[in-house]
Amino acid sequence: MDYFQAKTTKHLLVLKNVYLSAAIIWTCSIIFLCLASISNLPNVGVNNADKYVHFTFHFLFVIFWGLYFNNKNVKNRNRTVILLFMISLLFGILIELAQQKFTTTRTADIYDVLANTNGAFFAMTILFIYNFIANKK
Repeated sequence: MDYFQAKTTKHLLVLKNVYLSAAIIWTCSIIFLCLASISNLPNVGVNNADKYVHFTFHFLFVIFWGLYFNNKNVKNRNRTVILLFMISLLFGILIELAQQKFTTTRTADIYDVLANTNGAFFAMTILFIYNFIANKK
């Protein structure tokens, strides 16, 4: 193995670790922010602002995990993206159920699940396009 192959391999390992760290930190942040009591938040003046937050949570959830698995060189990237979408959907539903069951300041909301689904779907679409372009090279 020459110097440039070793340097490229080391760079890819660092990227993979960065993506994995980002995905884990983001996942834990979603859990914390969705289950913590945060009643003193300022009003931002946007109707249903929390729906944008849910959209962003699951959009980035799918993107971060998708980038991690893309750098892990999985064989079928598109199947992995679909699986991530389904995991995001299940994760969002479980968070909503946990809010209803285990918190006193939060309630389950079907519109939060729809916002989660929209964010994950949008991320899935972007990853499909990214994978399509990457396969053309």
